[in-house]
Amino acid sequence: MTPPERVLYRVLTLSWVFYLFGALYVVGPVMAWLLATFTLFTLYFAPLMREDMRPGAPPPAIYVWFLCMAGMLIVLWIGHVDYQLGTGKTIKSSIGWAKGWALFPLFLLIGAVLRIRPEVIVRAQCVLGAQTLVLLPIMLIAPFIGLPEKLYTSPLRAVGGPGPEYFSVYLYTVDPADGSFRWQFWTPWSPFAGLIGVVMTLCAIEEKHPVWRTIGVIAGLAIVVLCKSRMSMIGIVVGVAVPRLLPLILRSWTWMTMGVISTVMVAAGTWTITTILESWQAFKDLRANSSRVRDTLQSIARERWWSEAPWFGHGSVEPGAHVTEHMLIGTHHTWFGLLFVKGLVGLMMFAIPVVWTLLVLMRLCILSERGRLPLGLLLGMLLFSFGENLEVLVYMLWPALIIIGAALMPQREPGTRAVPLRGDGAAVTSLP
Repeated sequence: MTPPERVLYRVLTLSWVFYLFGALYVVGPVMAWLLATFTLFTLYFAPLMREDMRPGAPPPAIYVWFLCMAGMLIVLWIGHVDYQLGTGKTIKSSIGWAKGWALFPLFLLIGAVLRIRPEVIVRAQCVLGAQTLVLLPIMLIAPFIGLPEKLYTSPLRAVGGPGPEYFSVYLYTVDPADGSFRWQFWTPWSPFAGLIGVVMTLCAIEEKHPVWRTIGVIAGLAIVVLCKSRMSMIGIVVGVAVPRLLPLILRSWTWMTMGVISTVMVAAGTWTITTILESWQAFKDLRANSSRVRDTLQSIARERWWSEAPWFGHGSVEPGAHVTEHMLIGTHHTWFGLLFVKGLVGLMMFAIPVVWTLLVLMRLCILSERGRLPLGLLLGMLLFSFGENLEVLVYMLWPALIIIGAALMPQREPGTRAVPLRGDGAAVTSLP
């Protein structure tokens, strides 16, 4: 492993240790900014480096991400000025941006320029899965032998963050709706663990070693099942199936089959629509109370965005009423949250690079198996964006972003060197 790969591997495999110290929320942003700084130094000193170690120029998608996330910060400042939130809250929100939205382009840059091999992250995920399986029996029996839900809150909470749950250590949690037990592993809450389980499963499927692959898949599925996240079940199906079916669009029989299916669905239009609606309602009824709260939050966020701050948003989330179980307005949905906090302009600042990256990965997936894993990971993240705020989760989504960033970089042809940068930052033609 290269030094950056070794750092990423160690940090990921030590996730449980960092969690026990309540340090995960600190480790993610610190690692991002340190490695990103190292990446910039590497780009600057590229002409002085050995030819086979010179980094390549960042792909266009990375520049789009940096430009749009910088625009997100400007939108944040405008929202704070519009609602006169004060200098102190503006500084706090700017620090939050540095620990949230800014990490998207930073991790993508690290994965792309430093050419982190996905195999390193995949193996680290499987090792983390093995650790999880070892600890799983303790967590499973904890509620039945009288152990408490929360063990403690780390003193690192003093560094500041969205809430104490980011620095707390839990064995399990109790669902207030039905009293059932849920497990959140090393994440702040159970649905977030579902996304981590999806990432681990998708990565483990790509592992070449059969033993590590089996361990990783079992651990990832165990996380998905025990966290009881409905979205994670869909995420695994979509993340596995879509990237493997997408290359089939180049085959003629695929279009013929789609034509037949479309004809049948049109002929049975009423039955198709009814079945889809009933299935969606049954899916929401699995956790009806959670669905009600989320729908209420989204409705309030949408109405207040449109009537009060359509362009630049309210600048910050706001406390919710009893009807939302006191959940903050602007949470539990990335897109409605963006509309409420940063308005239509802020939403576009995130939608543009996401769509750009999605199209690049779809094209890569059609042409090469190299795009299969990053596309699955991006699709899983997009699914969860309709039930979670991705910017507060990004500090633990970095393995997926590293893999996506590495995929955005054009693959080197055999027998060629890296594309170095001249002193003025321009790319130099690769040498045979």
